[in-house]
Amino acid sequence: MKIVSVNTARVGDLFAGQAAAGRHVATGIHKQPRDGPVAIGWLGLEGDGQADRKLHGGPDKAVYAYPVEHYPFWEERRRRAHQHAGLAYGALGENLTVQGLLETAVWIGDRLAIGAVLLEVSDVRTPCFKLNVKMGLSHAARLMDQSGATGFYLRVLQTGMVAAGDAFRLLPGPRLLSVRQISDSRRTARQPDLF
Repeated sequence: MKIVSVNTARVGDLFAGQAAAGRHVATGIHKQPRDGPVAIGWLGLEGDGQADRKLHGGPDKAVYAYPVEHYPFWEERRRRAHQHAGLAYGALGENLTVQGLLETAVWIGDRLAIGAVLLEVSDVRTPCFKLNVKMGLSHAARLMDQSGATGFYLRVLQTGMVAAGDAFRLLPGPRLLSVRQISDSRRTARQPDLF
């Protein structure tokens, strides 16, 4: 298991570069890969911002991790919608693009040891309309929920530095509730199936 990319963004406009008839929505979703080591503090990565602290950020959602294995899923959906399919790391708004750790193998309370850094799985991402805009798909948030390809939030237990290419270990927690179980519980029979 390894960190493929470390991604940050300052708070900016959701509709940056798009004609949005004067609409301004603050967001930190436009993450870009960072070169070299990046400091992780108690509230997240150095140089990263969250516009809506009710949904993102704070001590329990300081870092957002997303599996690189899901990128082909999103690229295919974008191809079908006649969008430019290629996605740079950070495109899903994640701070850490990870390899080798899917939602089916992650439980609330599990820990990721990345050198001296220690992170604890704290929650599942709840996507909002900003993901729809970012991905160019009107139903991207529902696709994320229904597919279970949500990624997961992490709280910081030990600060330090991380960089793309760093290996990490998964240290099992109490294993009472998995990320996938939380995602599955969000689905309802009323939601139209997108698959």
